[in-house]
Amino acid sequence: MVQRFFSVRQMDLQENSQSHPVMLLSGPPSCGKTSLIFQFAFNSAMEEAHHGNTNGKVMFICNRRKLEAKPPYLSQGVDSSSETFQRIQMKYVDDDEGIKKYFAAFHLHDTFPVAVVIDDFGDFFDERSCQERYGNPRGRDLAMVRTLALCHNAMVHANETSPCKLLLSDTHHGDSPRLLFIYKRWVTTIFTIQGDGSGSFVLIDYSNSGRTKTAKYSIALQYLFLEEITEASE
Repeated sequence: MVQRFFSVRQMDLQENSQSHPVMLLSGPPSCGKTSLIFQFAFNSAMEEAHHGNTNGKVMFICNRRKLEAKPPYLSQGVDSSSETFQRIQMKYVDDDEGIKKYFAAFHLHDTFPVAVVIDDFGDFFDERSCQERYGNPRGRDLAMVRTLALCHNAMVHANETSPCKLLLSDTHHGDSPRLLFIYKRWVTTIFTIQGDGSGSFVLIDYSNSGRTKTAKYSIALQYLFLEEITEASE
């Protein structure tokens, strides 16, 4: 699955398009998470075009101000004028209420997107406003649980009709994603990012039983550059 975050051969995407309906990409600040999930959106849209699905769209949900201040970098070899970008629909929201409104009406869609990608999911939940809304010091946790449950139910409903994936990104400052105990209930696959100490980053996928797949990458000259992909037994 790690190759879905980079520009790779179409055949490699097809070979590794196994079912992981809800996924989380978690990493430290400034490690290229937005660039990685945008490439995931591009690959998902390109795969649908390759299969001849003219309705295959990808929804990319984010905060407009943050995205414009720090837009994603493309992988080397991706044509910035590609028609595939027309299949990626941008939806701008300011808080968790915007996310909930989108997924509350998800079942009303005539056709579902092939993927929904949410950038910096945890940042949409403001600590103070969540505490005031729920009258609880753990209001932010409650808000995240309710929103994740809504997202999960929307994916279950969509996948009864056609394949649909949900990818979230979040920032962690330690060795593992913050609020991991919340995410684990709703997320089927968690990818983590670590710095390698030399300016590059390592994306780790633990989803394959008994094997760990990693992708080493760097960001240079405003490009996302894949250095190598490795697989090892645990």
